[in-house]
Amino acid sequence: MIIKGIIVDIQNRTKFRGEIEIENGKIIDIRHSNHQIENYILPGFVDAHIHIESSMLVPSEFAKIAVTHGTVATVSDPHEIANVLGVKGIEFMIENGKKVPFKFNFGAPSCVPATTFESAGAVIDSEDIKKMMENPDIKYLAEMMNYPGVLFNDKEVLAKINHAKNNQKPIDGHAPGLRGEKISKYISAGISTDHECFTFEEAFEKLQKGMKVLIREGSAAKNFDALIDLLPEHYENMMFCSDDKHPDDLLLGHINQLCQRAVARGIDVYKVLQAACINPVKHYNLDVGLLQNGDAADFILVNNLTDFNVLETYIDGQLIAKNGISFIESVAIEIVNNFNVDFKKVSDFKFCSDSEKIRVIEALDGELVTNEIESDSLIVDGNLVSNTNTDILKMTVVNRYQNSIPSIAFIKNFGLKEGAIASSVGHDSHNIISVGVSDEAICRAVNLIIQHKGGVCAVNSSEKKILPLPIAGIMTEKSAQETGKSYAEIDKMAKEMGSTLKAPFMTLSFMALLVIPSLKLSDKGLFDGTSFQFTSLEIK
Repeated sequence: MIIKGIIVDIQNRTKFRGEIEIENGKIIDIRHSNHQIENYILPGFVDAHIHIESSMLVPSEFAKIAVTHGTVATVSDPHEIANVLGVKGIEFMIENGKKVPFKFNFGAPSCVPATTFESAGAVIDSEDIKKMMENPDIKYLAEMMNYPGVLFNDKEVLAKINHAKNNQKPIDGHAPGLRGEKISKYISAGISTDHECFTFEEAFEKLQKGMKVLIREGSAAKNFDALIDLLPEHYENMMFCSDDKHPDDLLLGHINQLCQRAVARGIDVYKVLQAACINPVKHYNLDVGLLQNGDAADFILVNNLTDFNVLETYIDGQLIAKNGISFIESVAIEIVNNFNVDFKKVSDFKFCSDSEKIRVIEALDGELVTNEIESDSLIVDGNLVSNTNTDILKMTVVNRYQNSIPSIAFIKNFGLKEGAIASSVGHDSHNIISVGVSDEAICRAVNLIIQHKGGVCAVNSSEKKILPLPIAGIMTEKSAQETGKSYAEIDKMAKEMGSTLKAPFMTLSFMALLVIPSLKLSDKGLFDGTSFQFTSLEIK
């Protein structure tokens, strides 16, 4: 097979009219050729850090959409399903990914559970990590979120890191805001990347100290604008990633969008493509072709080097997508889950109190971080209840792995005037989270999630909508188009009920993420993410 076009040689910073000869999935020759074809041929895009589960799609369905945007590979952390199902969940992701022509590269999650302050569905210890590091299907040790464990020489944490080192596999970082001597020690442990930089200064320091910095632009956290101006100088040590990408966003674009935005800012196209195509392959030692003789024939055709509209995607010499149409077919999907909780009663969500003041989580639109604020309480018949006038709404986290008493908190900025929303996508342990205007509405929403053993839903007095997520309570076996449509309908219903957030379910999913300050809620109680300890709802 011969493919003709304008060949983009990123590493030698040149382009020329030529043709690529392919045999048995490999490039056997790249040569100059006189033709008038104006399409550009370049290596495929690689997402350098993503949790596939956040798309709510299984890997095989994720791949169907990603290839239409020119993505040929991902560096994937199965942290979410691991918190639900442990090693069994990771094996599910690997096996499902192998059923389609796409280059998934899974890591071993380093922090399962993420903290001891919440109930997860599984534990992955250093012995589990040792076995996984010996597995050729596991390419790296995924983000070491427990940076205090690194700084204080926790034996279990260091054992996990050493197992990766002993197998010559890279170690990913997760150290938001870590600076100075602390980040120096974190890096010296062998941790080589960070995708959690929020400011230019933080990322610059980490680059200077030898870290690779990932520019993240996902459905929730967006750091492109803060970090992109580092790329011209540090392009050899930077990559692009999405981290978390919801299905409706994935349908619109992927790494190709970041390339378009970067070039539009006047950044040299070769430097942009180095970050998007080359650096992840070299850093993680991926079996992904870089448009060189002898490489796997993994490449894409785009219309130009400014819009990056993807015309064709090839993986191992096979045409996988053309003009937005994916040729990857759906495969049989095993349903795996860990959901063991009985229906709740309205009385389970009551919080008896006589306190005049309460601590409130202030959700910030488009941010993972929250603030802690103080508010007057609204008490009816001795029960703390939602106050729609002040937008102080009751929130709950319900343990979905065993029967226990729901934890209760209050949250501001969801804006609901009626009903409730709920989800079993709740980072990191994926318990059930709900926010609503009344105990009755919250109970209805939570029970709808329990009935379906996972999902996202919205309910009011006359209507209910749910997107079932039967796989681990966080993914569906359905297509991206069907999932994206259902998700958009539920998102619309939440907004019709009053929510003013751009992505209410995405925001909701991070309200139990204890490792991000400042005030969050786990199934065990209200948690101060700054002091890293539980705190009280009531202010006496």
